[in-house]
Amino acid sequence: MPFDATKLADWQISEEAEKNMPSPEEWREKLGLQKDEMLPMGRLSKIDFLKVINRLKNNPDGKYIEVTAITPTPLGEGKSTTSCGLMEGLGKRGVNVGGALRQPSGGPTMNVKGTAAGGGNSLLIPMTEFSLGLTGDINDIMNAHNLAMVAMTSRMQHERNYNDEQLKRLTRMRRLDIDPTRVEMGWIMDFCAQSLRNIIIGIGGRTDGFMMQSKFGIAVGSECMAILSVANDLADLKKRLNNITVAFDKSGKPVTTGDLEVGNAMAAFMRNTINPTLMCTAEYNPCFVHAGPFANIAVGQSSIIADRVGLKLFDYHVTESGFAADIGFEKFWNVKCRFSGLKPHVSVLTTTVRALKMHGGGPKVVAGKPLPEEYTKENIALVEKGCANMVHMINVIRKSGINPVVCVNRFYTDTNAEVAAIKKAAEAAGARCAESQHWLKGGEGALELADAVIDACNQKNDFKYLYPIEMKLRDRVAKIAKEVYGADGVSWLPEAEAKAKMLEDDPKYADFATMMVKTHLSLTHDPALKGVPKGWTLPIRDILIYSGAKFLCPCAGTISLMPGTSSDPAYRRIDVDVNTGKVSGLF
Repeated sequence: MPFDATKLADWQISEEAEKNMPSPEEWREKLGLQKDEMLPMGRLSKIDFLKVINRLKNNPDGKYIEVTAITPTPLGEGKSTTSCGLMEGLGKRGVNVGGALRQPSGGPTMNVKGTAAGGGNSLLIPMTEFSLGLTGDINDIMNAHNLAMVAMTSRMQHERNYNDEQLKRLTRMRRLDIDPTRVEMGWIMDFCAQSLRNIIIGIGGRTDGFMMQSKFGIAVGSECMAILSVANDLADLKKRLNNITVAFDKSGKPVTTGDLEVGNAMAAFMRNTINPTLMCTAEYNPCFVHAGPFANIAVGQSSIIADRVGLKLFDYHVTESGFAADIGFEKFWNVKCRFSGLKPHVSVLTTTVRALKMHGGGPKVVAGKPLPEEYTKENIALVEKGCANMVHMINVIRKSGINPVVCVNRFYTDTNAEVAAIKKAAEAAGARCAESQHWLKGGEGALELADAVIDACNQKNDFKYLYPIEMKLRDRVAKIAKEVYGADGVSWLPEAEAKAKMLEDDPKYADFATMMVKTHLSLTHDPALKGVPKGWTLPIRDILIYSGAKFLCPCAGTISLMPGTSSDPAYRRIDVDVNTGKVSGLF
């Protein structure tokens, strides 16, 4: 029986569901894993992925299902909830199903968006562990990343303090001559901390570091997280960690973590991070958690490793892409699938009445504030007008050669007429459409969605990339801007265009993926523009170089790599019982 999600908070539902959650030993038996393939960590386990992959390498892959969304409100439209609900619905249909989701960041968990564990009767358990560090992956990434910054800043200090003879005699290091005005990396932490976006470090004397401008980003946007998302194995991870560009020297040559002799130590911090963590839905469908969120400033995907394991273990494997289809699906399509060689069978486009009303001209939605009544009372006109955003995303997905399944993630305040309007528009655009009430009813509420996905998986598709890897960087950006976002074209700030030309002229970067950095709240670079804006140009202000991950990241608009904490953050309502150790208030 599903829990009453209208009365119980998510953490309370998780607490109840955890009472019957399988133990690591029970999971080993359920999944048919060998004893040495499970790495127990308290109530949870990591999976030794390489042992599983090697043992099952000759087994056929299961059906590959990606979950994305229309352009969301600031509250999010329930991709993780839909992913969990779909797993639960497929489980109710008796198929062997599992999934892979991203680990939540402490930033949103302690801010206004919540933990991204799903919600209602379609969430990941145990929720507290999931929300508060899990098995330490993000902490490992912070340590690895910040160690690179320690290596760079201390090197700059010592090179300033010693002449060439002293440097060679005392340290046996060659002079790297890093240009302090061309440092690519900053520090990271896993909170939303706007006060750390722009800082000065090294204030003091000769033994207090190298004084220069610096910055912090959020941990899940780190290149180390990006590398975890796309690495094939520990050897590949180690190689990539040694190729991160930390800065440029005064002659314009890149300085890498390998040059700093720190990449191997970074890999040591992440030696266990490479293995996915096994969790489950509230109805006990297995789900791997691996890699992190933030598709607007990072890759925003669960890892290739988690998907490879899931495709061998499950007949149906559900994976999620961050934010809307213009960002998350585009990166899944043109980056993740290109790197992995895996081809999806179907993409599920998560849609809500709430978001369509916003795109149809409804009042502003503000995280942490009550929804205006337009969003909780029937308004078919707003829904119909807002469907343009959904149709745009349907067409984006169809450009990949697959037809999406539109999932109407129904809230209990939505009306039948509003849902019918969405179905009419989706079907007119050539997509399957299913209503799902997984939040309220769990798997039983997701049977229509499960049936539509099974049907779509049995349909042949002609999956293809948007552009060839040989296409030049600026041409790729123009292609994405026009074909995916709906822009008329691209404008480049002079510094960004000069950087693009430099990168295009260097054959080293020819096969690097294009990883766009853009707001998730609009098809454009401006989060205030909703629906499907026309007659606009995408401005590119910079290009981040993720040479370990092999990403070039064009930055559009004014998006920050370090989000801010709101005036009414979630941490005000989170507490721990000192007698039981149980955490309350997570959402």
